[in-house]
Amino acid sequence: MEMFYCSQCGKPFNEDELIRFGNVLVCAGCKPFYVQKLREGVATTGEMVYAGFWIRVGASIIDGIVMGIVNTLIGLIVGLLIVFVAGRGGHSPAVALGLDALNILISIVFSVGYVTYFLGKFGATPGKMACGLKVVRSDGERISYGRAFGRFFANYLSAMILCIGYIMVAFDDEKRALHDRICDTRVIRKS
Repeated sequence: MEMFYCSQCGKPFNEDELIRFGNVLVCAGCKPFYVQKLREGVATTGEMVYAGFWIRVGASIIDGIVMGIVNTLIGLIVGLLIVFVAGRGGHSPAVALGLDALNILISIVFSVGYVTYFLGKFGATPGKMACGLKVVRSDGERISYGRAFGRFFANYLSAMILCIGYIMVAFDDEKRALHDRICDTRVIRKS
């Protein structure tokens, strides 16, 4: 069953447990506060506060540290395995090369899984969560696992062209990077 998220508190609900105000979904607990914000003119339906360049850099650094630690631990385990195999008489460079390739493959699978799982399940990686950010579609809805998977690889396009794809965030009116444009996503601040 697909879960939907309250635009105010960010908690997951079934669709029938949320109240729709235009494109905005609000839970029963947040409804009085949201209606009051509407009366005061503070909130308009569909309003998104886009995350800027530097807060996104901070979130990426946090995610990079987390993935770096895990990938380093994986590398240490594979390195110990190579030493163990070499100590048992397996001096073959092919074995060491195969284990090194396994290390790279595991690291790639972990990185893809990390980003895809967290974006698909929570709409944010741990780094984005720590910075109060969330990745949504252009209509404000959460992204699917498939879109999260595609966004991971589109991220490499942003990096490959001298990081110009990332720098676009600073100049775009909706703070979109190249991979956001490709995947029709926005990075917003949680309200």
